[in-house]
Amino acid sequence: MSSIFIGLAANGEKQYLDLSRANRHGLIAGATGTGKTVTLQGLAESFSANGVPVFVADVKGDLSGISMPGSPTFKHADKLEGRAKELGMDDYAYSDNPVVFWDLYGEQGHPIRTTISEMGPLLLSRLLDLNDTQEGVLQIVFRAADEGIMNDGKPVLLLDFEDLQAVLLWAAENASELSGKYGNVTKQSVGAIQRQLLSFEAQGADMFFGEPALEIGDFLKSDEQGRGYVNVLAADKLMRSPKLYATFLLWLLAELFESLPEVGDPDKPKLVFFFDEAHLLFDDAPKALQDKIEQVVRLIRSKGVGVYFCTQNPIDIPEEVAGQLGNKVQHALRAFTPRDQRAIKAAAETFRINPDLDVAEAITELKVGEALVSTLDEDGAPTVVQRTLIKPPRSRLGPVTAKERAIIQSVSPHDGKYDERVDRESAEEVLAAKALDAVETAKEVEEKGEEEVAKRSRKTTSWWEKAGKAGIKAAAGSLVSIGVAAAMGKKSSADPVRTGANAFVRNVLGSLMR
Repeated sequence: MSSIFIGLAANGEKQYLDLSRANRHGLIAGATGTGKTVTLQGLAESFSANGVPVFVADVKGDLSGISMPGSPTFKHADKLEGRAKELGMDDYAYSDNPVVFWDLYGEQGHPIRTTISEMGPLLLSRLLDLNDTQEGVLQIVFRAADEGIMNDGKPVLLLDFEDLQAVLLWAAENASELSGKYGNVTKQSVGAIQRQLLSFEAQGADMFFGEPALEIGDFLKSDEQGRGYVNVLAADKLMRSPKLYATFLLWLLAELFESLPEVGDPDKPKLVFFFDEAHLLFDDAPKALQDKIEQVVRLIRSKGVGVYFCTQNPIDIPEEVAGQLGNKVQHALRAFTPRDQRAIKAAAETFRINPDLDVAEAITELKVGEALVSTLDEDGAPTVVQRTLIKPPRSRLGPVTAKERAIIQSVSPHDGKYDERVDRESAEEVLAAKALDAVETAKEVEEKGEEEVAKRSRKTTSWWEKAGKAGIKAAAGSLVSIGVAAAMGKKSSADPVRTGANAFVRNVLGSLMR
C-alpha cells in the first residue's frame, strides 16, 4: 500500500494518507497562522514525489518556494529540523520539486486562457454577476452564434471578449428577430451584459479569454525522474477579483471532468487539486451553480482527480460538498464569535469519535503546526481522529525571487507554447467583414446602379438588399482599410485601426441591420 506520511499522533501512531484513497477529496481548515499553508506544501511535495501532478493556487505568493530546496540558513530551519527529528524522520533532507508557474495575467508564469465558448454561458453569467433574465439572454446569444444566424447559417467562433462584444452588439440590433425565434431579448438586457463586460475588461479579465487555450493534459505531466509537476498558479493579483478567481477554478474543475476518462479508484490520483480560499467558490453562488459544483466534486473522483479545499472555517463549505470530503486536516479554530463556536461544533461532529479525545476542546487548544487528522483507510472508512504533529516540508518556506522564478520558467516543459497570443478569424472579424461588404455594396449601388451591382457574385447574402437600400456614403479607402484590418484580426489596443474598426462596427452595423 502506497501512502503519504502526514505526521505523528499524540498516541505515537504515524498518520498516513493512503494514495489509493486520495481521490476521495479532502479538507484543510484552520484559523489564520495555524499552519494550513505549511500542511498544504508538505502534502503537495509528497504527492509530487510519488509521481502525482499537483495544481495549487498561490494566494499569498509564498507557495512558489516549493520549487526550491529549504536551507539550514533559513531563520526557521532549526524548528523544521527539530520537528523532523521529533517525528522520527531519519531521512529528512531539503529538496526541491519540479514546478511550472502559471498566471492568468501572464506576468509571473505561463498565461492561462480559455475561449468564451469553452467557458459557456452559465459560468460566464456567474463571472459577470448576471440575473436570471440576463443569463437567459446570454444563453440565447450563444445559441445564435452556434446556429450562425448572423452568418448565413454558418456557426461563428466566440473566442475572446471582442467576439462576445461584437455578437452582443448584433443581438441588440436584432432583438426582435431573436425574440421571435428564441424568446424575449431586450436591448436593455443586452446593454446590462455589455456594461458588465466592460467592467471586467477593465480589471484584466479579458486576458483570460483567447487562444492558445490551455490543454488540460499539460497539468498532468511528470519530470524525467518520475516526479509529478507542481503547477503553481500566481493568485495574489487574481485575488483582487475574487469572482474571477472562483469562476476560473470552477471552470478548471469542469474541464478536468469533461476531458479525463473514467478510471474508478486508481492506485494513486492522476491529479490533486488544492483550492485555497475555498469560501470564494460558494459566496453568493446561486443554487444552480452550487448544484453544479456538488455534481463536479462528486463525479470527478472517478476521473482520478482529488480536490482538497483549503479554508479558514469549515462551515464555509456547504454540507452537500463537505459530505464528499473524506480526508481531513483540521488546524486550530478560535471561539471568539457565535459563528466560530458553530464552526467548532460542526468540525467536531464530522470526525469519527475518539473516546480518548474531546475533539471540540482540542480544536481550540491546537498549537501552530498541530492538527486533528482523519483519513480514509484502505477499506474507505474514516480513521479515528487523532491529535497530530504535522511533518515539516523539505522545500523552501517563503517565495522565490524574481530571478529564481525566471530561471525556473526558462526550463519549463511548456516554454513558448502559451506565451504569445494567437488571434484567428472569429465572430468580431466575421461581422466586421460582413459589414464592410455591405457598405461596399451600398457604395457600388449608388455609383453603378442596383441592376449592375446585382450581377456580381455576392459575398454575403443575408444583408444584400439591406445594404442596397442603406445608401451609406463613406470614403472607400478608409472603409476598406478599416474593414480589412478588422477581418484580419488586428486587435492590439494600441492600434488606431482597431479603434476605427470597432467604431465602424458600432456605428455602421446597426444602420445596415434595421
